[in-house]
Amino acid sequence: MPKALQVALDVPKLVAWRHALHRCPELGFELSETAGYIERQLRELGIETHCHIGQVGLVGVLRKGSSNRAIGLRADMDALKIQELNTFEYRSKTEGHMHACGHDGHSAMLLGAAEALRALDFDGTVYFVFQPNEEHGLGAQAMIDDGLFDRFPMDAIYGMHNMPGRPAGQLAMKSGPIMAGEDNFSLTIVGRGGHASQPHQHIDPIVISAEVILAMQSIVARSIDPAEQAVVSVTEIESDGTVNVVPSTVTIKGDCRSFKRGVSETIERRLGELAQGICQAHGAELRFAYQRVFHATTNHPSETEHALAAAQATNPAELIEYPCHPMTASDDFAHMLLEKEGAYVFIGNGADSVGGCGLHNPHYDFNDEILVTGVRFWINLVQQQLSA
Repeated sequence: MPKALQVALDVPKLVAWRHALHRCPELGFELSETAGYIERQLRELGIETHCHIGQVGLVGVLRKGSSNRAIGLRADMDALKIQELNTFEYRSKTEGHMHACGHDGHSAMLLGAAEALRALDFDGTVYFVFQPNEEHGLGAQAMIDDGLFDRFPMDAIYGMHNMPGRPAGQLAMKSGPIMAGEDNFSLTIVGRGGHASQPHQHIDPIVISAEVILAMQSIVARSIDPAEQAVVSVTEIESDGTVNVVPSTVTIKGDCRSFKRGVSETIERRLGELAQGICQAHGAELRFAYQRVFHATTNHPSETEHALAAAQATNPAELIEYPCHPMTASDDFAHMLLEKEGAYVFIGNGADSVGGCGLHNPHYDFNDEILVTGVRFWINLVQQQLSA
C-alpha cells in the first residue's frame, strides 16, 4: 500500500475559506463574489490564475519540474435557491440562497491543495479548475466550449463530492458509471375548463393528470429491465384553475435518472405513449417535452485505479469503499469525462452526527472535519500521478 504523506496543513485557514464561501452563496453563472474571492486567494498564494472561462470559471496553474504531464482537479462553486435554516455565525447572508450541496467545502479543499502543493515536489502541471453552474448542468460544458482542455492541456481530470450518510472522511469510488444521467420532462394536458359545478361540460385535465401520474409508475416496474436502474419522479404540478374553476390546462413536470442511454430512451418513449393514450381517451390534447440535462458520470478504469491508490495513501482501509455502489444523483462533471479521461470520488460528510443532514436540505452544512482528508487526497493524487 502506498505510504501516506504527512503534510502540515493550515486547518484554521481551510475553515476560514470554507466559512467565507458559505456566507456568500450565489447561483448558476452569477458568481462574481464567489469567483472573485477564490481568485484573490489563488493570487495571494502565488498561483497563476486565469479567469472568465465558461463565463465565470477559474483555472489556477502550478508547474514544477520539466515533465509535460498534467492533471486537472475540479471543484464546483455554485449554491442553491434554498432558504437556509441554520443559525450558526457563518450562515448565508443572502435571503433565499444557501450552500446546501457543499460546493463551499469542495472549493476550500481545492484551495488547500493549491497552497500545500506549492511546497511539495512533483514533476508536471496541476490545473485547479473552479467550475460554475453545476446545479443546472451547464457549467462544465460552458468551460469546455470556452477552450478548457485546449488552453490547459491535461492528461486526466478528477472530481470529488461530499456525501452525507457516509462515514466522515471515507473515500469511495468505482470504475464505470458512478452517478446517473438526469432527464427532465414536461407534460401539458390541454382540456376544457369551466365552472366547478358543471363537470359534465368539461374535459377535466386534473382527472386526466391523475391517471397519467399513476400510469407513469408502471414505467420502471414494467418497461425497464429489472437488472437496470431507473427513477421516474413527478416533481411539479401546475394548473390554471382555482377553488371553483375546473382548469383548462395542467402541466406535470418531473425528473428521470438512469445510467444508460437506452434506458433513458425507453423512459421517454413510454412517457409519451402513456400520456398520449390517456389524453386521447378523454379527448384532451398533449404537449410533451423531454430534455436530457446530465449524462451519466462514468469513471475511466485507469484513473479510478489512480484515485484508489491516492485514497489508500490517505485513509486506513476501513475508510475506503471500493467498488462503491453507484448513485442515482447526477453531476455535470460527466461532460468533462466525455472529453477527457478521469474519475469522480465521493468523500463521506458524516452520518448521524455533524454532516449527516442530506444534500439540498435547508439544514445541511459541509463538515469541516473532512477538509483535511480532502486536501490530502488531492495532494497524494498529484504526487503519485506526477512523481518527480
